[in-house]
Amino acid sequence: MKIGLSLSRCVVDIIEKKVDIGEILVVVSRTDFDPLNDEHWQNIWTGYTGSGFTTRNDWVPYEDREEEIRQIVRDLHVYGKLHQPRQYPKGIPHRQPEHWLEVVLPEDTIKNPGVKKAWDHYKMLAGLS
Repeated sequence: MKIGLSLSRCVVDIIEKKVDIGEILVVVSRTDFDPLNDEHWQNIWTGYTGSGFTTRNDWVPYEDREEEIRQIVRDLHVYGKLHQPRQYPKGIPHRQPEHWLEVVLPEDTIKNPGVKKAWDHYKMLAGLS
């Protein structure tokens, strides 16, 4: 399982198929927007394509894939995998050089047999790759 620390860079990894959305526990984003709101989305899109509030242009190479990127962000939001600390008082995270953390769950915390089976498969595949 992975914890992401940058919405824009994590989405790029999903687009490039480096990370599957199913592997993600949560993406902690420095944003404060509602992915389902068209006006909010337009502000984020403008920002991450280099012509808005940020000088980061992580999504410029994917400008022709806006709907695909928006769907990924919607999915992260709808599945409860998007955390935006700026939506809370004093929640202002800083951009980190790395954007993925690997999560290792202790064996005794996995009670559900389906979760345990999925975790065991994940560990096996992670070890092979």
